Amino acid sequence: MPETINAASTAEQGRSSDLLLRLIADSVPALMAYFDLPGLRCLFANQGYAAYNGHSTESILGLTVQEAIGDKAWQAIQPHVERSSRGEHVKYAREQTLPNGESRMIEVNLIPHFEDAQKLRQVGSFVLITDITERWRAERSVRESEERMRKFTEATDEAIVFHRDGLISDGNEALYRLTGYALHEVVGLSIFNFISPEWRAVALDYTRSGREDPYEVTIRHKDGHAIPVEVVGKTMPFHHADYRIVVVRDITARKQAQEREAFNALHDSLTQLPNRRHLMDRLSQALARRQGRLAVLFVNLDHFKTVNDSLGHHAGDQLLREVADRLRHCVGEADMVARLGSDEFVLVLTGIHAPDDAAQVADAVLQAMRTVFTVGHLPLTMSPSIGISLFPDDGASGDALLRCADAAMQQAKDSGRGNRQFYQPGMDLRAMEVLQQERLLREAIADNAFVLHYQPQICLKDGALRGFEALVRWRHPVRGLVGPSDFITFAESRGLITPIGRWVLHEACRQLKAWQDEGLALVPVAVNLSALEFRQRDVAGEIAAALEATGLAPQYLEIELTESVLMHQTGQVLGTLQALKDLGVGISIDDFGTGYSSLAYLKRYPIDKLKIDRSFVMDTPDSADDVAIVTAIVQMGRSLQLQTVAEGVETTEQMALLRSLDCDLAQGHLISVPMDAPAIRQWLLAHSTRTAA
Repeated sequence: MPETINAASTAEQGRSSDLLLRLIADSVPALMAYFDLPGLRCLFANQGYAAYNGHSTESILGLTVQEAIGDKAWQAIQPHVERSSRGEHVKYAREQTLPNGESRMIEVNLIPHFEDAQKLRQVGSFVLITDITERWRAERSVRESEERMRKFTEATDEAIVFHRDGLISDGNEALYRLTGYALHEVVGLSIFNFISPEWRAVALDYTRSGREDPYEVTIRHKDGHAIPVEVVGKTMPFHHADYRIVVVRDITARKQAQEREAFNALHDSLTQLPNRRHLMDRLSQALARRQGRLAVLFVNLDHFKTVNDSLGHHAGDQLLREVADRLRHCVGEADMVARLGSDEFVLVLTGIHAPDDAAQVADAVLQAMRTVFTVGHLPLTMSPSIGISLFPDDGASGDALLRCADAAMQQAKDSGRGNRQFYQPGMDLRAMEVLQQERLLREAIADNAFVLHYQPQICLKDGALRGFEALVRWRHPVRGLVGPSDFITFAESRGLITPIGRWVLHEACRQLKAWQDEGLALVPVAVNLSALEFRQRDVAGEIAAALEATGLAPQYLEIELTESVLMHQTGQVLGTLQALKDLGVGISIDDFGTGYSSLAYLKRYPIDKLKIDRSFVMDTPDSADDVAIVTAIVQMGRSLQLQTVAEGVETTEQMALLRSLDCDLAQGHLISVPMDAPAIRQWLLAHSTRTAA
């Protein structure tokens, strides 16, 4: 009896162990099975394995591996099973299609089972299958992401760097082009090593904080030169770690443009000398330091207007540049040379001990100017008149010193020119004259004491009238009718150009509309706009208002601008010019060829006409150089689909040359001198009669 009980107890324990094993096997996520050898028949399978292959734990027992998983799967795994049957632990991954059609990625372990510890005889194989679909998909996604990133980084011209905690792990070819370092030279190094020391704290702050807004730093090229860059970084998880992906853009061109803009705001575009604004800033700073005496020399070229009138503005500009170079060589490194405008220059001398120090510099300027200038292959002599004021003797502010030096310069001119004069009390009479000039000009603005003269423009092919240029004159109470060259620059310096320009615009539109109403003129009128007006006024708004007030159609108005307008504040300029084009107003570039003559702005801005400066026309056809310049401008205009207008046409030979070059329009004394409105009306009547005949 006890033996029977023990046997029953042993059987019960066995069943309990089998049940426990079954419970454990069915509860784990892995798929488990056991196949014997040599038949490869299933002796055990947990629910997961059986169900995965479309069976129950009972129905799968006794089936061979091929029967259990199907013929297609068996063909794929047969080599692995054969290796396992030879006692080898086999591990592989494969894609499995379930009975329901779903595709999964599994990792299979085939573990050989031996009947003894010495592994002399293998009796079966354990099968352990883990579903790694999600991991496989994640890894595939990472690989695809890496491939996309690789293609992107190699396709872009911007340098891309991957780093973790500052240590570089990867980069693209553009990184080498930017820095000169090959990828293998930088991997493992700190990204901060390549940033200039003064910028490292900024880069470190952005990296640690994870900020994604762009910032600027300076990096060092392999050859040592500095490169300004814009950096945009983004922190993102990658391979179970946080990496920083950084895009590095070379902003050298942008920085250079900013520097040029900043330079242009404080310097004269012709001579590259400091302008009035820069001069007054530096002068104020020097006076604030109050470190010794200081001298201001006001230098004005004698008879410079004669050079402009006789040789043209191009020659005048060349002369001014040469004068600027000579003045630079007359002062020390701590001193300053500035150009106020036209032919007026100012020297600021710091650290002088006595008036004689300033006199010596002034004498050096006089001596430097005595050397013959060569302008356009012509020898020229030029003398300056120099006025000198001293700090603190003559004033405590920059304005006072400049005013006194100006007064002394006028005294030098009155004393025969080509000499220097120190400021003396009583020289302010000249300053009073300037104030008187300003008062008269303000009165003229209040009384509309201006008149417009008009110069016709004709078509060179058929002689037909194609437009007018409106030219302002001042009815001076003492001097009579005064041309624009005698007061426009002064008006600009005194802030009076805006009301004068506004009057010219309205009057030109009104007069042309009056002629049109009489049936006399259906051609545009061109109005000049100075750079100062263009920057200070709401040009598009005022022109729209003038057209509406006068009833003139916009296609009959043209605005003439100098090249200098187009070289600064390009965003503002482009916006204003586009607004004018949207109105339907024409845009011409006046005195083309005397300034920058840049193809860049001709392409960028909506321009209609190029006006060839009279200085290039006046010596044609005798001057081969001027003929070449005129030819080039006409051809350039034609290639850019811009009309060309020749100014200053005074001879039939010039007219014939321009016609042979296919220049579109011409104006000048050969056609007609500028005339007031009544005279133009008579000219129009006669012109219409001749045309009709």
